[in-house]
Amino acid sequence: MSNYVVLTAGGIGSRMANEIPKQFINVNDKPVIVYTMEAFQSHPSIDGIVVSCLSGWDLILRAYAKEFGITKLKAIVPGGETGQQSIFNALTKLKEFALDDDMVIIHDGNRAYVSPDIISNAISVAESKGNAIACIPCVEVIAKRDAPDAQTAHVTIPRDSLERTQTPHVFKFGDIMELHSWARENGVEAAAAPELLTLSGRAINFSLGDETNFKITTPGDLEMFKALISMRER
Repeated sequence: MSNYVVLTAGGIGSRMANEIPKQFINVNDKPVIVYTMEAFQSHPSIDGIVVSCLSGWDLILRAYAKEFGITKLKAIVPGGETGQQSIFNALTKLKEFALDDDMVIIHDGNRAYVSPDIISNAISVAESKGNAIACIPCVEVIAKRDAPDAQTAHVTIPRDSLERTQTPHVFKFGDIMELHSWARENGVEAAAAPELLTLSGRAINFSLGDETNFKITTPGDLEMFKALISMRER
């Protein structure tokens, strides 16, 4: 059995207020997406990586992969108009070499501080339970916005019953292809696998997450990532 990674790197990064897409912003002379690829390149259980990349940046990404020694990169495919479409494009490419029982690890390309423990635990949970979604407990009070007025709320949701999902999301290749086929046949467009699972009546199995496994989407996130990298390098 092989383990393949699908990285999504198709976003334009509008919340970053930067002309360079967030996944290609340099931190210590290395793009964010390279840090993410290195996390999987160095993990002994990973056999190959497919990246769903923003249009026009594929040659740049390939050059970075060569520069930084990402030898497990199998393919770069065009990103779609949505996250679900980007993932499906990568899964379609995986059909060329993945078997139904192989594991697929889907991960955000801008979630660059993913640890070896998170990756290993997600694979282990998926092998035993059928899928794995990295999660962390919700520690803040959650307020549900009022429908007529987005600036007020009359309902809070007990945080003890909530988990915040992250990536990686791990499935057997045959199972995730079946899930995406179900979505396409039923006209379901969802941002991520947890929604597809629950909308199709299937269970989410929690795997290890961490607060440091955050998506880099804002300037504040970028500064936190820079601080983490500086601490790690020291």
